[in-house]
Amino acid sequence: MSTTRQTIARWIAAEEGPCLERKSVLVDPRALAVSLVAMANADGGTVLVGIRDNGDIEGVAGHEQRVNELLRVPFDFCRPTVKMDFEFAECNDRKGKPNQILVLKVHQSQSVHANQADEVFYRVGDKSKKLSFDERMQLMYDKGDRFYEDTSVAGASVDDLNLELVKEYTKRIGYSKPPLHFLRENHGFIKKERDAEQVSAAAILLFGKDPQKFFPRARVRFIRYEGIDEKTGAKMNVIKDVSFEGTILETVQKAVAFVSTQIKEHTYLGKGGLFVTDTQYPEFVRQEILVNAVAHRDYSIKGTDIQVKLFDDRLTVESPGTLPGLVRLNTMRNVHFSRNPKIAAFLRDYGYVKEFGEGIDRMCAELAGLGLPEPEYRTESFMLRCTVRAADVGVRFDGGKGSGERSGESAGEKPGSTAELSANVSSAQVTAQVTAQVTAQVGRFCIEPQSARDIMAELGLKHWKTFQTNYLNPLLDAGFLERTIPDKPNSRLQRYRLSQRGKDILEKG
Repeated sequence: MSTTRQTIARWIAAEEGPCLERKSVLVDPRALAVSLVAMANADGGTVLVGIRDNGDIEGVAGHEQRVNELLRVPFDFCRPTVKMDFEFAECNDRKGKPNQILVLKVHQSQSVHANQADEVFYRVGDKSKKLSFDERMQLMYDKGDRFYEDTSVAGASVDDLNLELVKEYTKRIGYSKPPLHFLRENHGFIKKERDAEQVSAAAILLFGKDPQKFFPRARVRFIRYEGIDEKTGAKMNVIKDVSFEGTILETVQKAVAFVSTQIKEHTYLGKGGLFVTDTQYPEFVRQEILVNAVAHRDYSIKGTDIQVKLFDDRLTVESPGTLPGLVRLNTMRNVHFSRNPKIAAFLRDYGYVKEFGEGIDRMCAELAGLGLPEPEYRTESFMLRCTVRAADVGVRFDGGKGSGERSGESAGEKPGSTAELSANVSSAQVTAQVTAQVTAQVGRFCIEPQSARDIMAELGLKHWKTFQTNYLNPLLDAGFLERTIPDKPNSRLQRYRLSQRGKDILEKG
């Protein structure tokens, strides 16, 4: 590194903060150790030796012995050694004479560092805060010095584990030995301490008969809001509030399936007589942010759960725990760290967690394909929040030409009529799930006139509105089907048959 006089001038003028501190050359080595430890435990930083707190440059010239002592601080007073680079930067001191300052560049560390008295510090603002025991343990979990998923669960025993779930998993990964052997010999799921078997948090969360007995808030809570704001009190706008519990896998499966039912979608007949579905959020995106929350949440935080909040214009997932390890908001796509590596590996074996970098990259690509911004990540207090903006799934009447523009159902329309709604949506905002099979199935079934109820039964549908909006009306609008009594669309004798245009489409298919 090479520090210029302009850089030094900026540092002198700048306020001290999380990543910048000034020290006199006469600083006590033990006091310097506190700053080095605090920065290494946080985001790294720069310590300028030879500049007083008021910005006066005293320099380090003539203090060679003291400088050597200070350069040994990372080795003599930090446990483990703090990684640090240094250089001497040329400057003029407060008397206008040529001098030097000692620039110490402290690296952000993956480990938790303490001083010679075994005290742990963390940089907060312009101060080096001494951590309590609980804060120290939390930092160790965050940095991976220890993984909370490996800790023993008080009061838990082998009897609290569902060996059938273990058997199912070992079969999936090709492990042929008995379930208990797997638990005792792999990943520390069961370990012996003081002649007694201890069960890990990961084992309970993955294979427990009742994980919520030990982790009551290890669940996913879905909240649907009316509108775009989160209101409370007399103006509370919650219209759905559902929680999902069980093992990690059960929770993910139930939550992912349920969220899919709450997302607005619009199915219409596109070009060539093929059904196309537009959705507010790509399936991969909504699954990925939910699964990431379950895989990487901080399970040592037991006072809250994962919350999935659905608004009219966005989907937000809030997960307990800040960004782990060396991961920061601006490095999420390049730096990988798993707070719960065993849980993440388990979900990867079930196809939920992707390989390093793939998940976020694919989310960004799919959102870009809809003309939407990348996911927005924010940390607030002890929560990590991920927000995805909704795509427009408005509908557009195609005039019965089958052009691929949307048609649908208007509010309050009577069963049997055709919607004529208008909204502009670009092709980039379409996620296509083309199903020609449904079109062909209906066409073949309606070669002879059929009632709406009979067509519903053929498709295995039970809800009239869903059938009318997503299937019947689009097929009528596109001219694929026609009514047998066109001048009385609501007649109880109404039947639907394949039109000449529909026959042409089937023949081409």
